[in-house]
Amino acid sequence: MLVEIGVGTVLLIFNITFAALAAMVLEVVFLRVHPWLLKPPHRPKLVLLVASVSLWVLGVITVGVWVWAGAYVMMGAFDTLEEAVYFSLVCFTTLGLGDIVLPIGWRILSGMEAANGFLNFGLLCALLIEGLRQIRLNQLESRRRGD
Repeated sequence: MLVEIGVGTVLLIFNITFAALAAMVLEVVFLRVHPWLLKPPHRPKLVLLVASVSLWVLGVITVGVWVWAGAYVMMGAFDTLEEAVYFSLVCFTTLGLGDIVLPIGWRILSGMEAANGFLNFGLLCALLIEGLRQIRLNQLESRRRGD
């Protein structure tokens, strides 16, 4: 059980660090395009921003799923990569279908992966909303000032 918790902890730390770095990169991109986003027309730019950030978030989530799936394959928990990716996707999204389960001795990892996915979704959604809120407030302020 300690090995299982150790492996899960390493995977959690890696995925959380990756999500944090991805968020930092996204913030840098926001800062670079901020002046452009403040210029009219605002609504098409908001649509583009939501679509772009949503794809970015999906990319971060996809990396998380594949990291866990890769670990399952390396541990020999599943016979095929498809099974590992499917199981990982079901766990990471906290869907939890239960049609495929980890072997005894590795089951705690499924809960740890679900916690990882739940945390990543929450963090990335919060960052998305805050970024959009800041951009929209700045757009409205810019319009009010007549920039």
